[in-house]
Amino acid sequence: MLVVEALSHAYAPGLAVTEELSFHVNAGEIVSIVGPSGCGKTTLLKIMAGLLRPTGGTVHFEGEPVRSIPAGLAMVFQEYSRSLLPWTTVNSNVELPLLYLPIKAGERQSRVRESLQAVGLVGFGDHYPWQLSGGMQQRVAIARAIAYRPKLLLMDEPFASVDAQTRADLEDLVAALRDRFQITMVLVTHDIDESVYLSDRVIVLSHAPSRILAQVGIDLTRPRDQINTKANLSFVEKRSLVAQLIKRPTATDMKQ
Repeated sequence: MLVVEALSHAYAPGLAVTEELSFHVNAGEIVSIVGPSGCGKTTLLKIMAGLLRPTGGTVHFEGEPVRSIPAGLAMVFQEYSRSLLPWTTVNSNVELPLLYLPIKAGERQSRVRESLQAVGLVGFGDHYPWQLSGGMQQRVAIARAIAYRPKLLLMDEPFASVDAQTRADLEDLVAALRDRFQITMVLVTHDIDESVYLSDRVIVLSHAPSRILAQVGIDLTRPRDQINTKANLSFVEKRSLVAQLIKRPTATDMKQ
């Protein structure tokens, strides 16, 4: 579904953040991208979404080059409070992207109801975002994304601003939504456990200018749960492998 080939980006001469990144994402996969802070994970996601032009390399979505935001793609940002419109209701926030699709009002309303039901927010459609908890606001952002019925959903640290229990609940929600709506997902995260728990494959980036250190296949059975899956020996081994790769010293560290 998505092919990234020899992708490089520099914000200025001598300020490269990524170098020659090449990977693909198959339809139906959940792929996580992890790496040290400042290695260009969010930059990579913006390029994949068509929000930023790379200085080198290409991105293709369903065989077509990505030069702007492609149809069939949605994105969930880390700062849910900034991505939701505080002056309008949850229903209106979820409906917003549907206003630009050639569908009738009845279909829009049906999608809004189904999406809110899918994220566990039935009965909150007439509330305003500021009346909800952080975790509930992020559920609204996710509902808005899936109401659009994207083929590919990109998520940039979507659970970083919520507490640990809410984070676990949202992880399980995302996995369930992938199965229910058949959405391919790419997730940027700093949380190693989260990357292994959610994903079919974890792409590990090096320090900037980043290169791909490894693509770690996750062969854990689905459905997964927070207790049994994380106690599984295979989970522990994969988590340790990803952690070791991320903490691998750079050439500068080794010289010191």
